Amino acid sequence: MHKLFFRILSDVSKRTFSTKISVPVAKEDVKLPTVLTDLFGRNHTYLRISLTEKCNLRCKYCMPAEGVKLTENSKLLTTDEVLKIAELFVKEGVTKIRLTGGEPTIRRDLVDIIYNLKKIDGLQIVAMTTNGLVLTKQLVSLQKAGLDILNVSLDTLKPERYEVMARRKGWQRVMMGIDLAFQLGYNPVKINCVMMKDFNDDEICDFVELTRDKNFDVRFIEYMPFTGNKWDVKKMVSYKDMVNKIRQKWPDFSPLENNPNDTSKAWKVPGYEGQIGFITSMSDHFCGSCNRLRITADGNLKVCLFGNTEVSLRDAIRNKCSDDDLTALISAAVKRKKKQHAGMMNISQMANRPMILIGG
Repeated sequence: MHKLFFRILSDVSKRTFSTKISVPVAKEDVKLPTVLTDLFGRNHTYLRISLTEKCNLRCKYCMPAEGVKLTENSKLLTTDEVLKIAELFVKEGVTKIRLTGGEPTIRRDLVDIIYNLKKIDGLQIVAMTTNGLVLTKQLVSLQKAGLDILNVSLDTLKPERYEVMARRKGWQRVMMGIDLAFQLGYNPVKINCVMMKDFNDDEICDFVELTRDKNFDVRFIEYMPFTGNKWDVKKMVSYKDMVNKIRQKWPDFSPLENNPNDTSKAWKVPGYEGQIGFITSMSDHFCGSCNRLRITADGNLKVCLFGNTEVSLRDAIRNKCSDDDLTALISAAVKRKKKQHAGMMNISQMANRPMILIGG
């Protein structure tokens, strides 16, 4: 009887046997862990980069009324640091990058960042989430730079409610920006709507009606807890409740097939041009298929939106770490990612950044 010995080394992918046993293995069948694969087999191909902590709104679900203490500019990622981090992640398999904030359109070098991201070999999609306030001024330039996908945050179709939620004016400008996005060929235009009980939940069907004649992808987001937003489970409108409410008006409202890593559960009213999505982080989490990582504006890697552990890539870069050391740092953080978040009621009690300081 032959004894079979093998050792798996962290930097060696081949297997060494003490006897001359031939084990034919098709090369394409061998799937080795990558830098961005966690211990539960989730491979992360989607990176969200926050470009700023500043915002020209003060939305209730995002930050306290008094605002937040901002990081000094010298401690935020520079353009070169943003691009270096992006290149590192794309080299390891990221194919989609979403730019967030704060409000990313506040960043003066946004066009340059998008233009240079599009030059990175292997990066397929550059997306952006925005509150839409300045799209009429900037969107043409952003599209020319290469912006592929656009998400606009809009929590109400009523101007007076907009001012209550955002604590600022601007509803009309947002609507004009969405219209411009259609004119420029963004198809669909994605609308992110945080649904809150006794505030805008009476508008659910109005948002669905938006999809009748235009290819809107309206995405209802369950209200999530973050430091300073005074989250209350009583304010949350669940996925199930939203679907039931829509089906009261459209009984044939039905689910669509989703891709494996989709965060939004897609539904549609038959015959309507657009569709509806539900982001169900609270009532029906999708941790098992999560392929997303986040970089905060001050350069910290967060492997989970609701996690409170972070790793500073900014400090590592400024301390002249080699690319190999940076990659090892990223890999170690990804390997520490938990199987799932702590659950709705538990994460409401956990310390975390305000949403504005994480990146939408």
